[in-house]
Amino acid sequence: MVAGRQGDPPIRTRRTGRRRVVGVKAFAIYTALRLAMFVACYALFGWLYVLAFGSSGALVWPFLAAIVVSSLLSLKFLAPQRQRFADVVQARAERASSRFEEIRSKEDQD
Repeated sequence: MVAGRQGDPPIRTRRTGRRRVVGVKAFAIYTALRLAMFVACYALFGWLYVLAFGSSGALVWPFLAAIVVSSLLSLKFLAPQRQRFADVVQARAERASSRFEEIRSKEDQD
């Protein structure tokens, strides 16, 4: 089943009936946490920049600092969420590879 419109059921696999939404959920959670961490860092560095240099000037330096710091913080603090997402991607790749090998072996038999 494929969900096309709002209210349609979630996507399900043929064999197991499990939802593929789990993979999307892991991606969405990890991405939302990364974005929240960046916004928090940018707000903090922007506030410090305005306190130090006044409201004049571009907020490019706090933006760049927020990118670097939030990336480093996400490596440390978002490792479990990143691992869950990586596990989902790896399982999906393994399933696709096994299906490809099944199809390939059936073609070889014909």
